[in-house]
Amino acid sequence: MSGPSKIALFIDGANLYATAKTLNFDIDYKRLLSEFQSRGTLLRAFYYTAIIEDQEYSSIRPLVDWLDYNGYTVVTKATKEFIDVSGRRKVKGNMDIELAVDAMELAEHIDQMVLFSGDGDFRPLVEAVQRRGVRVTVISTIASQPPMIADELRRQADVFTDLIELQAKIGRNPSERPPPRERESRYRSHQLPEHETTPGLKGNDSVLED
Repeated sequence: MSGPSKIALFIDGANLYATAKTLNFDIDYKRLLSEFQSRGTLLRAFYYTAIIEDQEYSSIRPLVDWLDYNGYTVVTKATKEFIDVSGRRKVKGNMDIELAVDAMELAEHIDQMVLFSGDGDFRPLVEAVQRRGVRVTVISTIASQPPMIADELRRQADVFTDLIELQAKIGRNPSERPPPRERESRYRSHQLPEHETTPGLKGNDSVLED
């Protein structure tokens, strides 16, 4: 008889935040970890986010530190600044490659991959991991208008779970007000414009404009 399923979580931080915001609830990362620990042997829980390093105070840092000390493997990189054609300053951060490399390296050691993202760019990654015998669950939502998940990613997944179905298990109690999550909300409100939630855009691209 085989043992418990070996699971790894890959969380596209900006995309998960935008999805939960669309559904009007906050993620409780302690409860999220516990939920998937109860489903098998959780080998890794990766959390990916870009950080603006030239800020005097990065408001995402308290959340990143909390995750780092509480069972998550946090992967960060500095955002890149550029000037667009209209002369506006923009700051962009994309973690697709980092997530894909980690998933491919870990594929031979896990039975299930759980991807928290709706970004269609991950479809080839999901297919490649599946070819290595890994069952892939994608968590996003179709409850929003437009849906947060790209159709091609949803079709490729072995299992699609709508985030709203997990709200009771991983959502934060509105009466709670932990500093790390509060700070993340303030940071993300500046980092993620509303149009970032459309499935045609990169879910973990963070864009700021002057």
